[in-house]
Amino acid sequence: METRKVQRLGPSTLAMTLPAEWAKAQNVEKGDEVSLRIGSKGTLTVMPESVQQEESEAIIHAGELDADAVERAILAQYVLGRRVIEVSADEGGTLASTTINAVYNAETQLMGLGVIEETPERIAIRCSVDPEDFTLDNLLMRLESTGSTMRNEAVKALAHGNPDLAQRALNRERQANKIFVLLLRLIFTAYQNPNLARAVGLDGGFPLIGYRSIAKNLELTADNAEDIAEIVLETEGHTLNVDSGTMRKIREFTDNVNEITEKGVQAAVERDYDIAIEVKRLFREIENREREILNELDEMPNADLLRVREVLVSLQQTAQYAVRNAEIATNLALDEDSEYVTIS
Repeated sequence: METRKVQRLGPSTLAMTLPAEWAKAQNVEKGDEVSLRIGSKGTLTVMPESVQQEESEAIIHAGELDADAVERAILAQYVLGRRVIEVSADEGGTLASTTINAVYNAETQLMGLGVIEETPERIAIRCSVDPEDFTLDNLLMRLESTGSTMRNEAVKALAHGNPDLAQRALNRERQANKIFVLLLRLIFTAYQNPNLARAVGLDGGFPLIGYRSIAKNLELTADNAEDIAEIVLETEGHTLNVDSGTMRKIREFTDNVNEITEKGVQAAVERDYDIAIEVKRLFREIENREREILNELDEMPNADLLRVREVLVSLQQTAQYAVRNAEIATNLALDEDSEYVTIS
């Protein structure tokens, strides 16, 4: 860490010099303006004017990349906050049809992305998402709600042998993924530009690491719901070979899991330690529910037993992800003065 001595320039003015290497790298010269941001815990951030523009562009050279690699590259540049992403062929060449299809496939998967220019040699796509249109808290709650809806539809489809309802749950997976990737984009851009942290609803950058983990946990819970929906579609009769009492216990287990996942996110966005504690208490009540239901099953073929276990494992894992979110919420809640802790 480099240190600088603070000097007095006048009766009420203190000053310090900027590191020459930093100024050169950021093209900051005498007479230029820089932005100052006062953060929490006594931090002061200095940013060059170029950081405010947020019009970064990236060119993906697609000549040596297959379609999957092009699609992954577009996703990466989107997450990194690029405003314009250009996919270009080698000099003198044209884009392959598979590359063009990859660009349009990526466009449908990412929120706010649209083609703005297309020639045989290049395609330019632009992200119209404005960070001020969203808050991270709202997106986390939307992602949790989407996952819960998928889970409810999948388990209900399982109870009633309804493949259409299971397909509806699977169709929501794309929306969940869009929200997840948008969360990543906003988290990365807020980290790179502290000015954007306030735009997405945060007072500082400290919660960003925790929010990244919560978003991933919620994305995994949507995957768990997707697994249950796929079991419905793949199983003969589209339901489990269990009695009505067992199915009722599975649906009650689902309701318990829904409550825990919702409270896990609520604890994080509200910085509420009491709710985080409640999540852990509720989890202890269902911690052994998977084993209890399995132990009460009648004898059945191994294939049927495996499907029941897969459903219960998906629900149990979802509850565990909620506990992880509550643990992150604990760190966020206890980082400031409260009835439980005094920070000095």
